[in-house]
Amino acid sequence: MKHSSSVMEKRETFVQAVSKELIGEFLQFVQLAEDASDPFNLNELLDELSRKQKEELWERLKNLLTDVLLESPVDGWQTVETQGGDNMETDHGSKMERNIEILHAVTSVILASVSVINEHENYEALLECAVILNGILYALPESERKLPSSIQDLCVTWWEKGLPAKEDMGKTAFLMLLRKSLQTKTGADICRLWRIHQALYCFDYDLEESREIKNMLLECFINVNYIKKEEGRRFLSSLFNWNVNFIKMIHGTIKNQLQGLQKSLVVHVAEIYFRAWRKASGKILEAIENDCIQDIMYHGIHLPRRSPVHPKVREVLSYFHCQKRVRQGVEEMLYRLYKPILWRGLKARNSEVRSNAALLFVEAFPVRDPHLNAIEMDSEIQRQFEELYSLLEDPYPLVRSTGILGVCKITSKYWEVMPATVLIDLLKKVTGELACDTSSADVRCSVFKCLPIILDNKLSHPLLEQLLPAVRYSLHDNSEKVRVAFVDMLLKVKAVRAAKFWKICPMEHILVRLESDSRPVCRRLVNLIFNSFLPVNQPEEVWCERCVTLLQMNHAAARRFYQHAHEHTACTNIAKLIHVIRQCLNACVRKAVSECAEEDDGREKENVSVLDKTLSVSDVASMAGLLEIIVILWKSIHRSMENNKEAKVYTIDKFASVLPEYLKVFQDDRCKIPLFMLMSFMPASAVPTFSCGVISTLRNQEEGAADRSYCTLLDCLCSWGHVGHVLELICDWLPEEQPQRKSNSVSKRKVQIHDTRPVKPELAVVYMEYMLTHPKNRECLLSAPRKELNHLLKALETSKADLESMLHLPGAQPQHFSEAAALRAFSLHCRLSIHLHHKFCTEGKMYLSILEDTGFWLESKVLSFIQDQEEEYLKLHRVVYQQIIQTYLTVCKDVVMVGLGDCKFQIQLLQWSLGIMNTVKGFFYVSLLLGILKEVTGISLKQKIDSDEEVATLFDTVQKVFQKMLECMAWSFRKQPEEGLRLLYSVQTPLHDFITTVQSWHTDTPVHRDMLSTLIAASVVEISHRLRKVSDVEELTPPECLSDLPPFSRCLIGIIMKSPNVVRSFLDELKACVTSDDIEGIVCLTAVTHIILVINKGKHKSSTVKDVAATVHRKLKTFMEITLEEDSMERFLYESSSRTLGAFLNS
Repeated sequence: MKHSSSVMEKRETFVQAVSKELIGEFLQFVQLAEDASDPFNLNELLDELSRKQKEELWERLKNLLTDVLLESPVDGWQTVETQGGDNMETDHGSKMERNIEILHAVTSVILASVSVINEHENYEALLECAVILNGILYALPESERKLPSSIQDLCVTWWEKGLPAKEDMGKTAFLMLLRKSLQTKTGADICRLWRIHQALYCFDYDLEESREIKNMLLECFINVNYIKKEEGRRFLSSLFNWNVNFIKMIHGTIKNQLQGLQKSLVVHVAEIYFRAWRKASGKILEAIENDCIQDIMYHGIHLPRRSPVHPKVREVLSYFHCQKRVRQGVEEMLYRLYKPILWRGLKARNSEVRSNAALLFVEAFPVRDPHLNAIEMDSEIQRQFEELYSLLEDPYPLVRSTGILGVCKITSKYWEVMPATVLIDLLKKVTGELACDTSSADVRCSVFKCLPIILDNKLSHPLLEQLLPAVRYSLHDNSEKVRVAFVDMLLKVKAVRAAKFWKICPMEHILVRLESDSRPVCRRLVNLIFNSFLPVNQPEEVWCERCVTLLQMNHAAARRFYQHAHEHTACTNIAKLIHVIRQCLNACVRKAVSECAEEDDGREKENVSVLDKTLSVSDVASMAGLLEIIVILWKSIHRSMENNKEAKVYTIDKFASVLPEYLKVFQDDRCKIPLFMLMSFMPASAVPTFSCGVISTLRNQEEGAADRSYCTLLDCLCSWGHVGHVLELICDWLPEEQPQRKSNSVSKRKVQIHDTRPVKPELAVVYMEYMLTHPKNRECLLSAPRKELNHLLKALETSKADLESMLHLPGAQPQHFSEAAALRAFSLHCRLSIHLHHKFCTEGKMYLSILEDTGFWLESKVLSFIQDQEEEYLKLHRVVYQQIIQTYLTVCKDVVMVGLGDCKFQIQLLQWSLGIMNTVKGFFYVSLLLGILKEVTGISLKQKIDSDEEVATLFDTVQKVFQKMLECMAWSFRKQPEEGLRLLYSVQTPLHDFITTVQSWHTDTPVHRDMLSTLIAASVVEISHRLRKVSDVEELTPPECLSDLPPFSRCLIGIIMKSPNVVRSFLDELKACVTSDDIEGIVCLTAVTHIILVINKGKHKSSTVKDVAATVHRKLKTFMEITLEEDSMERFLYESSSRTLGAFLNS
């Protein structure tokens, strides 16, 4: 009884507290309600109030709200917040904060009251409160967050309850939530907005006040949060129903957004369109279909394939195509909207439009109206089959490829219902004709990419099993992508068990391709035949039998197969195969030994396969093949074995015990190399007898007749860490810097070699070249002591003395090297100096200076010799001096390319290049010099250069070299046309690389402008020269294409026309040259006209062309007085160029 009385008192106390006099108690009640830990619950209290108490409470709330607002009008709240802080203003500010707190408390009680309103109660006072609060929102300070949020919640709840004045409350709630959802990244506001989305219809679309909401609604369509969230998409689709005129604005916004939209979100955009269409009716439905969906269809057909929007438009349409199978009415809508544009697109003159239309046709097939009767339906489907045939015969390859895709998709999907004759005809067309389409590799590739689609339908297997053998020769197609697609198709045939793949393409063909094809094809071929030759589910003896079979079928293919085998099975299986082959070889060796000795040597026998009866050591090809396979397999799992010490030790022990015997039995050279390679995989201590004799074997090789086994022996020594022995041998054979008789004080180490044979410098060069060429061996070589490497470098430098003697003393016998060996040694000297510079670059430029010294030697000894000698004498030594120059320039180009040559070195190199061009006849070096220019201009931005003066000097020298080079090339075209043409073909790629490098890295810099002006000068001079030589004015017709220009200009302009950026810069520089009178005279201006006409015919047309033409036309008019003179060539050129330019500018 007491508890009931206290509750009633609490209710009464709460009601009475809603007054200005007891405002503190009221605020305390609201704070308790907001405190989750306090037992006071405002909702429960309001629910327990009687009708009279509720009405009294609401009246008190209205009076309190009115009093507060009268005492502190809302118009001045924002002014108080923005003004400064004197005492009086501070008092106003604190009073305003107190009033806002009271308003928040009132709003909280009103919000709680809405949920307990009964229709029989008088809530007029509550309604007035809600209207007042809705009206003061605009005046609240921007810093206030709590009160607007409470008023927003009140408006939302009021709308959801459907109370009087809900339209105004709903509009407020809609605006607030819409604005907030665009400002925050959370999805909660979007969900709440979706719950009151019907409030949008309270806004009059045509009123000016709706402009803001239109903009915000359109902004929602470019807000990723709306597109990602389910409620957001529902909300966006509902916006289509607001007003028919708003639909176009929505569609325009989405189209502008598509290009930057992620691919994963495009499906959501399609879903928005589809939901809007499904919910619409009347004019809204008509607008969505005509202005949106059909517009997307139109763009799907007419947008260029290269457009980034095109695939996204197709994605939207694909969504509708998929929906036609699950949603009623979609199929009829697609038929109706496609009808005016799809069939017209398939017949369009533009091939890309036909191709796009074909894609949509294939995706939407069958495009039909389900309400058609049976006869009309059959007629429509037959017409569409005829369209498929037309696609397969289209003259444009992309359309044919799309047709192939269509045939394969449609036949796979509708195999059961399509007439058998149609199926057979379509597939025969694809496999019989288009698989051999000689005009397009893309079409042939499409055949084999699309046939796997049909293979997914098991009903197609019997027919394809008959048709596919006809395409077997596609495995040998000259296009790699066709071969890749063909093998992928065979893999699909194998996976779905449609047929035996070797019946489609015989194993002999597969192995021939495996022997010689590229990595992408080989990897797939290995995957195709892997289970045939390495059946991991069968006993290991079978693996070896299949290995021998594969070797006997195709030795080279077997090597390629086992190179890729580790990619298709576990490393443990590869290791097992190694040991199975070893056991097989052991059996063969034991058999050979027992046959020779006619007794068993008592060695522990291992299990052997049936191959013991068929293989013997006399079958050298099989023995060598098996040894090679072991080497290949060991290499493929080398890294895995390094991580598995136990397996590595076991393998090494097993092979160490048998390799000495193998060396005795397998004497053929084909077996020795893989045996030596096996030795290199093991430590020297595992094969002591062999490892001790390697250096002797290398020493005993005959100079000029060394067999290739030396490569493997050098690999062995490097892998064992015995590179010092190799280095010692090479240095012993190479000449000393100052040849002298060896003293008796040589080291004990050298005495122990007991070498009584003559030195072999040529063999030393061969060994050295192999060591320096192979990365692993080079790394071992460069790890040798620096003193020994310096000694080696000086020994190789003696080649320069021999080369000098060859040039200066005709017929003299070189002191140390033959001509070929001296040139190789010179190359090794240059290369080794750079490797040493790279290794010891932190310790100064000693080794780079050695390369620079070689450049000075080239300048003082070789170039001066060329300059002083007669042409006939030089012909005898042309090979020597050309090879010296080529070698040095090649090494220097590589130095610059990898960033080892500083700015001073580059300038010096360019100076030497100028010296070479001034001295040497013949242009064998032009490609190399262009490569150097490209590397210098490309590396200059990456290197730290000490001063701007150095940069200016560097680029000035670049320009001089380039100008001199073009002068030499032009001279070659004039004096030796045939040699000039050969030079032309050889320099096109390096010249293009240099021009594009300067264009990319140095646009609008002096070096860029100088390069362009040089190209312009070279072209204008040659064309002008030809114009002056013409005797008959009828031959002075303007060029119609690039091939009409003289050869050198044709080369230069052709390279320029390859890049739109270069074309643009070239035209800008050409205009500048004409304007500044660098190009003057009627003949030269006519040459410029010819260049303009040719560039305009290219694929990279520029708007600048007409600007240049107008400039030339104006410049020509200054020579108008020539028309007063008698007929002459210049007058004819003036009149012809003026007419041509006039017509061009007016076109």
